[in-house]
Amino acid sequence: MVAVFPTARLRTSPFYDSAVAEGMTAASIYNRMIMPTSYGDPEAEYWRIIEGVSQWDVGVERQVQLKGRDAGRLAQILAARDLSRCKHGQGKYVPICNHRGTVFNDPILLKHSDDLYWFSIADNDLWLWANAIVAERGLDVEVSEPDVSPMALQGPKAEDVVASVLGDWVRELKYFWFRDSEIEGIPITVQRSGWSKQGGFEIYLKDGTKGTQLWNIFKEAGQPYGIGPGAPATAERTESGLVSVGGDTDADTNPFEVRMGSYVSLDVPDDTLGIAALRRIASEGPKRHQLGLILEGSTPEPLGFSWEDIRVNGKTAGHMTNCVWSPRMKANIGYALIGVEQQAGGTVEIDRKSGPCAARLVELPFL
Repeated sequence: MVAVFPTARLRTSPFYDSAVAEGMTAASIYNRMIMPTSYGDPEAEYWRIIEGVSQWDVGVERQVQLKGRDAGRLAQILAARDLSRCKHGQGKYVPICNHRGTVFNDPILLKHSDDLYWFSIADNDLWLWANAIVAERGLDVEVSEPDVSPMALQGPKAEDVVASVLGDWVRELKYFWFRDSEIEGIPITVQRSGWSKQGGFEIYLKDGTKGTQLWNIFKEAGQPYGIGPGAPATAERTESGLVSVGGDTDADTNPFEVRMGSYVSLDVPDDTLGIAALRRIASEGPKRHQLGLILEGSTPEPLGFSWEDIRVNGKTAGHMTNCVWSPRMKANIGYALIGVEQQAGGTVEIDRKSGPCAARLVELPFL
């Protein structure tokens, strides 16, 4: 294991020591933090989330906290989704766009009270946007990064594990709803959420000194259910049609192009970031859309995250934004961001480093 020296530019989460102890073998950088991506047995990690329960260090999902009289107004300025009916204890998936309508983050918003919100963000500096808007518009709200770090438990047995620790009340939580709690004196917020379609929870640790203790509490409780370490880096996310903003999107991608249109509310206030552009795009119709790709061949291809060209009749028609071997489908699958004239059922050719590869366009999700 390579030694890591935390700095202002590269931090570890409160669960990092636990991830190392679990045998972390690979990681990536996300929000200027180290995010574990593998523990050395990708096949076991995949089947764990499909059939059992997987424990993730996702402390990289930093919180942007809005606190003050204008917290709700700032949340709505940032979010391209109507928040007017959001209740205390409710979370919502929200696209955040720039003035051109380009989606650059897709956090989960958690409404704690009328004057306290969290954005649990994907990978970028939403703090900078939020602070700039506060200063530009003279809002009465403090933007900060609280001492909050999520740990996820995902998979069909995750609910049993969490309930065994916290009680059966967690079974009543609706998707994206959350509740404050504590375990062994450790303050947490529990939300039914997570970057998989197999079910699960995110446990927001609110005391960064207690990461190892909290990890071990759930690890021990999960032993009867076959718990083990994992990360949001398996084929499950592609099979399930989950979008990685910044991975499956580029500097021009709007929400309508990547199946996020149902989370955009065109009747939000006019001062919402990007809403004028989004209304225009909705009226004109997007130029691209996202489809699935099933690649020809029955052996695993190299992972693809480099926006490989898709060609139709020799001309570039779009890009493959990710590619992975699907153990359940026994095929290499990926996403196409491609012109709307190309539809599911069509065939294309992908320029791969290993050579040209034929593929079939399909609707998402795959499974």
